[in-house]
Amino acid sequence: MKIALISASGTIGQRILEEALTRGHLVTAVVRDPSRITKQNENLKVVTGNIFEEESVANAVAGHDVVISAFGPAFGTGEEHTLVDATRTLIKGVKKAGVGRLLAVGGAASLEVAPGVLLIDTPEFPEIVKPTAIAHRDALGVYRQENELNWTNLSPAAKIAPGERTGKYRTGTEQLIVNEKGESYISAEDYAIAMLDEVEKPQYSRQRFTVGY
Repeated sequence: MKIALISASGTIGQRILEEALTRGHLVTAVVRDPSRITKQNENLKVVTGNIFEEESVANAVAGHDVVISAFGPAFGTGEEHTLVDATRTLIKGVKKAGVGRLLAVGGAASLEVAPGVLLIDTPEFPEIVKPTAIAHRDALGVYRQENELNWTNLSPAAKIAPGERTGKYRTGTEQLIVNEKGESYISAEDYAIAMLDEVEKPQYSRQRFTVGY
């Protein structure tokens, strides 16, 4: 399968890139700065692209079977809100290129921890993370208004970080996944597995789903 991966140089993007190449997919890494991709692989091509420019997105992803966006704003930059604009431009560019499928890295804060109670609304939710969380919540709202493109938004557990690739995870839709200790965690490596599993065997078309242990 030919996959265009946007923001392939970030923490999650790197894991998605590695997982896709391990499975033998042909991957085009779409990044602002190609020098940040140092990996060498015969199935990997690196191109320059800007998620904030519709034409740039369209040119970078044309001819691919699926697009994965790992784009996400960093904490505390003051630029978190740009994710919503990036999402709108991304959707337009993918549609303009004629690619029928788009998967995107989402956020956990809009998941329910109890009926009608979102993670972001709990007293323990860190203030520093809220701007990013709100951006991911609003970006999900943009996807949910999109009726033409076959999109999927994948929310991680409450905590996601580089770790072990176990190949094991559980999935849900609108509720935060927690383990028997009440912890919500997924390694970036297993998150990438879940993303590629959805690429290869779609189960959540025009939906958000979530993964955790």
